[in-house]
Amino acid sequence: MKILYLAHRIPYPPNKGDKIRSYHEVRHLARRHHVDLACLCDLKEDLGYAGALRRWCRKVAVQRIVPWQATARSVPALVQGRPLSVLYFYLRSLQRVVDGWLAQEAYDAVVCFSSPMAEYLFQTRAAGARRPLWIMDFCDMDSDKWLQYAQRAFGVKRWIYDREAKRLLAYEKRVQRGFDACFFVSNREAALFRERVPEAHNVHVAPNGVDTEHFRPDFGPVRFREADGDGSGAFRLVFVGAMDYAANVDGVLWFAHRIFPRIRKERPEATFWVVGSRPQSAVRALAQQPGIRVTGFVDDARPYVASAACVVVPLRMARGVQNKVLEAMAMGRPTVVTFKVLDGIEAIPGRDVLAADEEEGFARAVLRVLSDNALAADLGGRARRFVKENHSWNAGMNRLEGVLEQLAATPSRREAEA
Repeated sequence: MKILYLAHRIPYPPNKGDKIRSYHEVRHLARRHHVDLACLCDLKEDLGYAGALRRWCRKVAVQRIVPWQATARSVPALVQGRPLSVLYFYLRSLQRVVDGWLAQEAYDAVVCFSSPMAEYLFQTRAAGARRPLWIMDFCDMDSDKWLQYAQRAFGVKRWIYDREAKRLLAYEKRVQRGFDACFFVSNREAALFRERVPEAHNVHVAPNGVDTEHFRPDFGPVRFREADGDGSGAFRLVFVGAMDYAANVDGVLWFAHRIFPRIRKERPEATFWVVGSRPQSAVRALAQQPGIRVTGFVDDARPYVASAACVVVPLRMARGVQNKVLEAMAMGRPTVVTFKVLDGIEAIPGRDVLAADEEEGFARAVLRVLSDNALAADLGGRARRFVKENHSWNAGMNRLEGVLEQLAATPSRREAEA
């Protein structure tokens, strides 16, 4: 098949949640199909990764979104009745690329990664004898993410977030009506979509996975950057995630201010390491607190995870499958999470991970791990087994490819409309 793949972020390097999933989708589809990639990036240095993607794609077009310009471009949506997210990720220059390729190539399918990329199909002027399949990978319900933001915000922010949640839900409904198939990362996420969009008839699940050879318990010697110290200490707590992402920032600040002091009261030697790129100022300021280290960008987060006595994922806002959790579990690290994190992962609290939503309960769970080596070892072993049995990339991507091939081989409404 000839497939056009549209992504709101360049799927390389696979160093954060959405990019990890799109990277594996592109690689998997390219094994047996011809894939052309048109995508956006928000970092200037990411433009240089187009060459790496040509290992799998016939054609690659990467265009940069400058965040402040994209924000300004999305402001009119407030009075237009449109979602801010759609205008944020829309570039006329990329539209011209998409139109040109659709006019030149007889694609069998167009795969859109994330709902805003649907706009490039809704706006296209390219016309062909036969419309390709339109496939949407929602990943998760973005509209519900904005609803969660609204519930925790105040004043103007609350109004904007609530407005975005409602408009994005309306847009998601439009995508569902116009696309041939829609995918989510988990059964729970798909069930939430069906609850909000009862008429949805074309919803499928392609779960996220983990490369269990890349993320393994016997990672090897841990070598930290000199600036981070020598990595010694038996009571290290580690969080890994992009630190310019609102849900991660909220969770880390909550843990650092409300939970970590409770842990330090009983374990003064405990340290909390925040590992992730582009930390916001409030996160950087945490490094002034006793026992907290903020690394910023690291080339490889695995040494930090491997060194952790406990991985903590204290997210109060979460959507879909948290790759950071699966990766820590794959490395056999005992992990403490909020129940919200498990919305997209069917791990069993108390068996595969420990879970708590209240500050005292979360602190108690972490202290249990730090105080009981046998419990920590059992949790780590069960965590890795769970990932190996339930979250391989091939299984999830085979589901997406299977639906795509089935639709391509079946007379569809596209032909009926023609």
